[in-house]
Amino acid sequence: MPPVGCVPSQRTLGGGLARACEPKRNEAAQLYNARIQEMVADADRDLATTTVVFLDIYRVLDDLMERGDKYGFSETTRGCCGTGTIEVTGLCDSRFVSVCDNVSQHVFFDSYHPTERAYRIIVKDIFDNYGQVLIG
Repeated sequence: MPPVGCVPSQRTLGGGLARACEPKRNEAAQLYNARIQEMVADADRDLATTTVVFLDIYRVLDDLMERGDKYGFSETTRGCCGTGTIEVTGLCDSRFVSVCDNVSQHVFFDSYHPTERAYRIIVKDIFDNYGQVLIG
């Protein structure tokens, strides 16, 4: 699970005027990740012919939001679509809601989903950190 307390919608809904990350939501995501990691380890141990892997997207997405400038992002807390506060992809269509001109500068496309550029970084991180396990 990603750091859900830091996605634009949750910053808007639970982060106060400063739109800070909402810590309780992040704590819930971390708890979920810890428990699922244990379950994945058990399943991997119990399933002799199947490999089960936990992919930590929390860490890389948190890094993108906290140190976006390191990756060339100038906007890490708002989505590119509309106002970037509550919109979701289905509504992010130029007929209904405006989309920013500089999508590649944003970590988030809408209030939940990363941009294509952010996803490319996330996928690269997955291959860099889990490639050997995934490929076998």
